[in-house]
Amino acid sequence: MVFIALMKKLKERTKEQVPSPRVVDLFCGCGGMSWGAKQAGFNVLAGVDNDWPAIKTYRHNFGEDAGSAVDLTEFSPSQFAGYANLKPEELELLVGGPPCQGFSKNVPRKYRFLEDPRNQLVSRFLEYVEYLRPQVLIMENVAEMKNGFEGAYTSEVKERLQKAGYEVEVKVMYAPDFGVPQRRRRAFFFANRLSHPVMFPPPTHFQAENGTLFANSLNAYVTIRDAIGDLPSLQHSEGESPTDYDKPATARFQGVMRQHAKALYDHVARRLQDTPYRRLASIQAGQGAKHLPEELKPKSHSSGAYGRLEWDTLAPTITRWVFHPGSGRFGYPSDVRVITIREAARLQSFSDDFVFTGTYIQKSHQVGNAVPPLLMKAFAEKAKQLLEGQEQRSKSRRVKVGQG
Repeated sequence: MVFIALMKKLKERTKEQVPSPRVVDLFCGCGGMSWGAKQAGFNVLAGVDNDWPAIKTYRHNFGEDAGSAVDLTEFSPSQFAGYANLKPEELELLVGGPPCQGFSKNVPRKYRFLEDPRNQLVSRFLEYVEYLRPQVLIMENVAEMKNGFEGAYTSEVKERLQKAGYEVEVKVMYAPDFGVPQRRRRAFFFANRLSHPVMFPPPTHFQAENGTLFANSLNAYVTIRDAIGDLPSLQHSEGESPTDYDKPATARFQGVMRQHAKALYDHVARRLQDTPYRRLASIQAGQGAKHLPEELKPKSHSSGAYGRLEWDTLAPTITRWVFHPGSGRFGYPSDVRVITIREAARLQSFSDDFVFTGTYIQKSHQVGNAVPPLLMKAFAEKAKQLLEGQEQRSKSRRVKVGQG
């Protein structure tokens, strides 16, 4: 079977002794959490997901033997540990964003979180935690998880982790606070078994009290202009991949995104059908479906449908439907087109040296489903501080024992 072959490659990889600190990414998708952890200094041991196109992208960026296309509901924690050559308590960091669909208003409030079959992947992630006993863990999920159903979901996850010996807290994080140019909110469970109080990473970027962005400040929220303004102008159906940059970076964020890239990938404008094209062409930046001429208005639409971005604002949440102008505010501010895969990746804070594989739609789904790497990097840096502090404490104890 394909997944057995991939797991055997993982076993060969670990024989090479991937150095500490190591990270394992469950339900990894294309690798947003792994990319952020890598930028913080972690060595990627393995990523696991049953989305084969996403795993192909993961393997392209982290190594052919790093990504495994495995259904974790059919692959036990002990089996994984065997292939990864991991013993319980050896792993430094375990991360993951298990899908969680049990937030329908039709679910009775008394319905316990982990009993809902739609939430079996969250339960499976916790089973991996309980078996592997990583020193630090980070679990990401929808913002609604924190307070959903009177906090029952959060309480149950926390109780289970505390029973396993972890200090754990949960908090909804706002991506722009960490340099991500997108209004994205997600819940993060942050835990460790190092007997250390949980401290979430502090914001690195800020907004002025009057609601405007800090102009010309390194700590300002990153705007759409800051994020993608350096990329070549395109009309719909134009572009080649790879291609070259045609202008220098003019914002700090742009420079960070470009610093390790040798070429520009996936900056290709999707060709639009006549009606969607005419809709985008008939409105200006910041406008959407409600501003369309009557003859072009769709019969029904969401509030952000056929919206065009504005240069000096934050982007809305990037979703897996970013290729479709009718699914959200994904129209380019000045060119008549939807944003490219590379522009969407920039708005998610993927640097330009991260290369996506697959079809246009598959890449769109990979980008939209990912955890923003810069947000993950902030957590991983905090995790690394915890691990380094634990190592220092262990050294001090060894010295005292030796002196005694």
